[in-house]
Amino acid sequence: MGYRAYMKEERAFFMEQDPSLRSEREIYMMPGYKAIRTWYITHRLYQKKHYVLARWLSLRCQQKTGIDIHPGATIGKRFFIDHGVGVVIGETCIIGDNVRVYQGVTLGGTGKQKGKRHPTVEDDVLIGAGAKIIGSITLGKGSKVGAGAIVIRDVDPGATVVSPPAYPVRQKQGKMSNLCVRGKERWSRDDIQCLQKGRIMVNCPPKDRSKTESKDHE
Repeated sequence: MGYRAYMKEERAFFMEQDPSLRSEREIYMMPGYKAIRTWYITHRLYQKKHYVLARWLSLRCQQKTGIDIHPGATIGKRFFIDHGVGVVIGETCIIGDNVRVYQGVTLGGTGKQKGKRHPTVEDDVLIGAGAKIIGSITLGKGSKVGAGAIVIRDVDPGATVVSPPAYPVRQKQGKMSNLCVRGKERWSRDDIQCLQKGRIMVNCPPKDRSKTESKDHE
């Protein structure tokens, strides 16, 4: 697909995905759009083995947008990057069509070996803010990755994967703040397993009033 046709589809997809946009003119100022536009050029240079020029343009764009897309990455049509700061896409990463990525996402590799070492993201995938997709794994078509998730295994098509939700570990008791679960100061293996299954109850022990009452009587 030619440059004009590719970027025209990009602008249409940005307008569809971002409700804050009022006109296409705003798209030209968005870091995600700038990064994709630069990637299109650097990827063509990379394919023609102009590696140094491609990397130079890519790093210049990274300095301006905070988005690092390697020129060797393969990206399909209608790729949407929202906000974009901190997004990293590795050299051997393959991204399908209609993929949405939010800030802080890493599509990274493992080890120093050459060859395919970055993720494959199939069509219609959504990757939430701060998610880390590591290694030569596959995110199946239509799958979703929750914000902050760390993914190191394949994700089935249509599946949704999330990281453990936030849970309370401190409750204020007067002037003291104790780390506790079920009245204990440390987590056991059973506690962690129950937490992962959503069965744990986090309750700090009640304040010992007997000592305070004895001091008052004295």
